[in-house]
Amino acid sequence: MIVSTRGRYALRVMIDLAEQGSDSYVPLKDIALRQSISQKYIEAIMTLLSKNGFVNGVHGKGGGYKLNRAPSEYKIGEILRLTEGTLAPVACLECGAEPCSKAQECRTLPMWTELDRRISGYLDSVTIADLMKNKRQFSAVRRMFLGELNYDFYKSGYAGSRRYRCGWNVRRR
Repeated sequence: MIVSTRGRYALRVMIDLAEQGSDSYVPLKDIALRQSISQKYIEAIMTLLSKNGFVNGVHGKGGGYKLNRAPSEYKIGEILRLTEGTLAPVACLECGAEPCSKAQECRTLPMWTELDRRISGYLDSVTIADLMKNKRQFSAVRRMFLGELNYDFYKSGYAGSRRYRCGWNVRRR
């Protein structure tokens, strides 16, 4: 299973909408700018999400998109199944696949079945809200790390030097 650009972008768009809040509709062009994704590509993704009830969309002035549920109610697995079609690691486990003639004697089928179960279980346990928390946690760690880094540079006297501005001799604790 490889998640396509469409699946990755759909997750980014959903997180972006969640971060904007559910009070008003967010214009498509604003999402495209923030996420550095072409507006045309996002339109296709948003049409899919809207037709399947993941987001509400309004056309015209003041229009855009917004989530119709709380971020904690969107499971990553359901979004990826919509955009990817399947999360199965092998073709014989895809929904609606023709039964394999070798299924009874296949020695690898139990392994693929377990992998499929674990992938689905994990992705269904992660929500948009969880991914929003990860950003906040990452930002806090990053600020802490950069704060220590900057303190070391000021303490060492490199802060105003060309070596510091050009990124040479970067020391970390």
